[in-house]
Amino acid sequence: MADLRSNFIGIKSPNPFWLASAPPTDKEYNVRRAFQAGWGGVVWKTLGSEGPPVVNVNGPRYGVIHGADRRVLGINNIELITDRPLEVNLREIKSVKRDYPDRALIISLMVPCDEDSWKDILARIEDTGADGVELNFGCPHGMAERGMGSAVGQVPDYIEMVTRWVKKHSRMPCIVKLTPNITDVRKPAEAAKRGGADAVSLINTINSITSVDLDLFAPQPTIDGKGSHGGYCGPAVKPIALNMVAEIARSPETRGIPISGIGGVTTWRDAAEFMALGAGNVQVCTAAMTYGFKVVQEMITGLHDYLDSHDMALSELIGRAVPNVKDWQELNLNYVTKAVIDQDACIGCGRCYAACEDTSHQAIAMNPGRVFEVIEEECVACNLCVDVCPVEDCITMRELELGEIDKRTGIPRGDYANWTSHPNNPMARAAE
Repeated sequence: MADLRSNFIGIKSPNPFWLASAPPTDKEYNVRRAFQAGWGGVVWKTLGSEGPPVVNVNGPRYGVIHGADRRVLGINNIELITDRPLEVNLREIKSVKRDYPDRALIISLMVPCDEDSWKDILARIEDTGADGVELNFGCPHGMAERGMGSAVGQVPDYIEMVTRWVKKHSRMPCIVKLTPNITDVRKPAEAAKRGGADAVSLINTINSITSVDLDLFAPQPTIDGKGSHGGYCGPAVKPIALNMVAEIARSPETRGIPISGIGGVTTWRDAAEFMALGAGNVQVCTAAMTYGFKVVQEMITGLHDYLDSHDMALSELIGRAVPNVKDWQELNLNYVTKAVIDQDACIGCGRCYAACEDTSHQAIAMNPGRVFEVIEEECVACNLCVDVCPVEDCITMRELELGEIDKRTGIPRGDYANWTSHPNNPMARAAE
């Protein structure tokens, strides 16, 4: 059976599945139950400075986007960092780490942007036995208005500065958690690397309003008739997170920095995709909040089975897809496919026809008896019919052989050629 033991920046855990800093990791009771369920590690919910704790709202904290079957696609939250005293959190962290020495326990931190504040809290947490710290530079609401969270994460100079302070005043491995609320995530990652970060984690939540109550005319969740923007997470953010992880993994300036992948990890397959794009481990929140802590058991079993079926070690999965992530202009413009409908599998629903006829290239004909056929002379291989078909593998894409005539263009399929040398590219012509 595949060995799922993980060593992420020197932090060891029995598997690469960690709980992210969030409500599920807010107290000792939760974290102990998480470890009993099988989680390899946790990032303790973000701690703040000593003194009066932050005050969270005492009304609804979450807004949800549901699928048609009421499945949770995304959660928006307006909760802040822990509202429990710092000393209580530190005492509980020490107790948990003592009893679970083989599990990863990371402390998420967020304090004002001055060196003394960071020096003070780092000194307070050193004797907890925790394995590392994660700098919360991502929270987009509440704390950002106070000059913390994403207010720091959106300024690379601040990221570099604070990371240097942390490395200066602490022996602990340092992970910098990045905000997605930025134009180019590579810039803050570069700043974290310059500051000496041991790793980055991403993505934190996306600034959002999930819905509006059309009776109260206020954003949801609604507090006394008013609402606020919050942080969006869950399965819906996974494509955004995957792209940002891949950008950091393949950029020459950040390539090689360890990445902890976050954002919509619900199944073992999601985790494997993050790892294939360069993440050394993954952090999970929404899946645990939706299905409970034991969801990790499916993740562990699924990843075991996948690696065994491919005769692959966990280390061989990490980054395996990165070389295949390219900029658009590097894609092969001579690669041609055509849609093919399996008539035996087709149920005659007509969704492919409606989508193609109304919104695409009129490349599917509806023949008598509701028999749907592809018109190859019109098919551009956009894949929309495959995506809307309710029957898996009923519609597939057939690759044309080299030299085979594309009935749409009348041109034989040629060897690899991309936009940089394409005759329609004026920059390519200018270089001749």
